[in-house]
Amino acid sequence: MLEQKFEMVYTKFKLHFYQEIFSRFQNREASLTTVETFAMETILALGTPTVNEFASFMGISSSNAAYKINSLIRKGYVEKVQSEQDKREHHLKVTEKYLRYCNISNDYLHVVMQRIQKRFTQAECEKLEEMLTVIGQELMSEVQLPPTSAAAT
Repeated sequence: MLEQKFEMVYTKFKLHFYQEIFSRFQNREASLTTVETFAMETILALGTPTVNEFASFMGISSSNAAYKINSLIRKGYVEKVQSEQDKREHHLKVTEKYLRYCNISNDYLHVVMQRIQKRFTQAECEKLEEMLTVIGQELMSEVQLPPTSAAAT
């Protein structure tokens, strides 16, 4: 039963995101393919990965990753920023254009969080936060995010 409830919540978040994306396609605002959207979400979650770090995380070749990244750069969703420590290395940085594009899922997350805080006591919210921390840090160890990532907290 717990698994079904968790899956339902996760599915509702995904479906809300998809609804918003499709409505943008209708208005001709969206220019990302599904795979590009997944790539962008991954780059955002990883912080500022290099192309090789992105490729390694996704389990694809560096050349395949570079091809996808170059498409995202051309569309204005990612930029390469030269590393301060190693001038030969470039990090991927999500642009403001993508942040506006992806804000639709963050907005909904914020709405749901406000509803949770209104519906449940502070102690219940603190317990939920504790449980989510354990889930994210201990029970989902297969997916490692950098500590500075918003998705890692």
